[in-house]
Amino acid sequence: MRTARNRNSGVATGKNRPEKLIEIVQTARQSIEERMGGYRQRSLEIHPLVCARCGRTFSSDNLIELTVHHKDHNHENNPADGSNWENLCIYCHDNEHARYLEHSQAGKWVGETSTEKKFSATYNPFADLKSRLENASSPTKK
Repeated sequence: MRTARNRNSGVATGKNRPEKLIEIVQTARQSIEERMGGYRQRSLEIHPLVCARCGRTFSSDNLIELTVHHKDHNHENNPADGSNWENLCIYCHDNEHARYLEHSQAGKWVGETSTEKKFSATYNPFADLKSRLENASSPTKK
């Protein structure tokens, strides 16, 4: 897309001005920071200051190491009741995301809200258990 320029001054005009683009980027960054800060603060108010995985407790001194994890891995899903969040220490949070990536790369991850095809085992070791038990309990001819 070409930028309209004044032939005499060489200055960009219209909606493609550098000042306007800078303003748009700043507004976008501010809204992201507000959204992220908002759900973190709410989660810290709703949930105890304890890692939901390892049980490590936190105080105001080390609160920066407590993160808010989205259970369904969707950072846009932020219900007011906090049902999609859990507080995890930075180590458990990193571990959770590493596990998620490994499973998704292997094609075996099925999230709670996923519409993907669920993988299931095809072998059933007890498929003919009833008939085997009936055969074992029936009197044998000698």
